[in-house]
Amino acid sequence: MSNPVPKPTPVPSANGEKDKDKDNKPAAAAVIRRIQGAEETPNQRLLRKHIPAWVISGAVHVALIATLILIDKLMPKSAAGPATDEQLTVVTDDKPQDEKQPDLTNPDIGLDPELPSVVNVENLAEVNVDTKVNANEAIGLPDSVATKPVDVIPPPGVSATEGTGGLEGTTGAFMSGSGAGGEGAMMGEGFRGRNAATKSRLLATGGGNSASEAAVARGLIWLAKQQKANGSWVYDGSHSGDTIAATGMSLLPFLAAGQTHKPAKDNKYQKNVEAGVAYLLQNQQANGSFKGSSGMYSHAIATVALCELYGMTGDRAKIHAAAAKAVSFIVSVQGNDGSWGYPLSKSEGDTSIVGWQIQALHSGRMCKDILVPNETFTNASKFLDSVSDSSKKSTYGYRDRNSIRPSLTAVGLLSRYYGDKWGPNNPGMAAGVGYLMKNWMPDAKRFDMYYYYYATQVAHFYDGPEWQEWNAGKNGKKGMRDILIDLQVPEGKGANSGSWDPDTAMIGSHCGRLGTTCLALLTLEVYYRHLPLYKRDTGGLRELERNR
Repeated sequence: MSNPVPKPTPVPSANGEKDKDKDNKPAAAAVIRRIQGAEETPNQRLLRKHIPAWVISGAVHVALIATLILIDKLMPKSAAGPATDEQLTVVTDDKPQDEKQPDLTNPDIGLDPELPSVVNVENLAEVNVDTKVNANEAIGLPDSVATKPVDVIPPPGVSATEGTGGLEGTTGAFMSGSGAGGEGAMMGEGFRGRNAATKSRLLATGGGNSASEAAVARGLIWLAKQQKANGSWVYDGSHSGDTIAATGMSLLPFLAAGQTHKPAKDNKYQKNVEAGVAYLLQNQQANGSFKGSSGMYSHAIATVALCELYGMTGDRAKIHAAAAKAVSFIVSVQGNDGSWGYPLSKSEGDTSIVGWQIQALHSGRMCKDILVPNETFTNASKFLDSVSDSSKKSTYGYRDRNSIRPSLTAVGLLSRYYGDKWGPNNPGMAAGVGYLMKNWMPDAKRFDMYYYYYATQVAHFYDGPEWQEWNAGKNGKKGMRDILIDLQVPEGKGANSGSWDPDTAMIGSHCGRLGTTCLALLTLEVYYRHLPLYKRDTGGLRELERNR
């Protein structure tokens, strides 16, 4: 049974009269409160419920806004002003300044015979030198009208002379360094074979090996010791007065090995190259020729060195102008028949001297921003036509086609390759290579570095089975590579260790041990010195492109 709802107690009267039963009913106050609560409206109950929350929320927001205002006032303000260049650089450069690019090159260990080979090659084969100075020999300064110009290399001939025999010296390791600056990066595309990133691959695929690179390493050590205090080199043959040719020729093996005048961690011969180039620059005249040069042979050799150095480094501040002037001088003195003469003036000459000028012009053209007129090559080709056989133009003579011989044919073919861009498929090139291989294959008993320097380049650019036989030999007979390795003066043989005894032909007679060694080194560096202009399926360019 539920409790009945109590009846309401009467409300006191207005005059304050109290209820007589007040003391007898203690629960009256509780009943009054319940009646008051029941009398509240819904709006009043809603307001009473939410007002405290609103008050607290408002207080929190006021406090938060006040805090933010205070923080803003306390924060330091930067002075307004226009943006400077430095500020713009900081804003736009989002590349970390100290970030180092990954080193993709291998350190050059070829100069340390104690270190193992860094390339897996399958065809592996088992104090300065006193110079003789002719005090009566004219230097042949271009300013001297009383002095007849003396050429560095007289007309070459076929010299079937005895060699120096088989010398040992095959220990060592691959030399894979570059030293061109920027961790070996080459500016000119045609010089990329000298970069450590591709050099070892071209060496392996082209037929070089650890023994050939060790020979190069020893040769460079010897060559560096021959440099004079003024940065020059001096021939120890009859042309000791022509320091421009000797210096230019001595620089070329260092450049072929990737060494330049730019400081780099793997540039062991930076000081040697820097001093040698400084000597050439100090002796260059306003017209581009050089003091101390005996003729156009000398000028061309120095020009090749400057152009290669510029092509490798892109050093416009120091090298570009000198290289461009040297090339312009060659262009300006070309003879009317397209050849070049011996003196440092406009005259006509022969196939031998044309070969060095074409090499110099091609080196300039490889730099891309050195002007070499096409007309100069066209005129040179006309001269070559006049001294070649009348059919395929595959063989060449001295000043006419009646004096054809292998040495001049090698010069003519290399000139065609560079000047006329003859490739392996050219009938004249194919027939010419066949002529060389039929008439004069590499032979230690027929040691003529002038011929081998040119013919090895021709065979290398021709590639194919002919190159493999020329380079590595066939049927038990040694090729060019192993003949030169054997002929190098071995370690432990005194001051001449690392060099080659002078050949008994023209180079040895006029340029001595220094000239013979330079051309021998360049011949052993043929695998990577210049990239081929044309590809054959067996060439090293496949490796180069695969690893771009």
